[in-house]
Amino acid sequence: MEQRSHAESALAGAAYGMLVVLGVVLGVVGGFTHAWYIGASFPAAAIGWVPVLFGLCLLAGKMMRSKLGASAVAIGWLLVSMVFSLKRAAGDLVIAGDVAGFVYLYGGLVAVVIAVLLAPSSGGSWLMRGFGPPAR
Repeated sequence: MEQRSHAESALAGAAYGMLVVLGVVLGVVGGFTHAWYIGASFPAAAIGWVPVLFGLCLLAGKMMRSKLGASAVAIGWLLVSMVFSLKRAAGDLVIAGDVAGFVYLYGGLVAVVIAVLLAPSSGGSWLMRGFGPPAR
């Protein structure tokens, strides 16, 4: 097993942490904008968010060359989206149980799961390229 220095481990941890923050930002922005309709019945924003989530999760996985990179974005998005879909005591919620809400939640969930499955599973991080084990 390859040994990493403390700096390399800290850099990788910071990169994964920023991917979780990216997922949280996607969840907040998507949660408040998914309900934009074109006309009376076409949830354009909810349908638009599904490929955005897929693309960013897959891109994070490919950039970090690991399923954990894609999973970090997915976990951040999923945590915020699940909180936004809970009904509060006052009866209001951010992601409603309508067509746009279902497309955003379930379509997004399928998109991030597929992105995690398509992400590479090994090979090291693009951030760590050139920082292999020391030459002997």
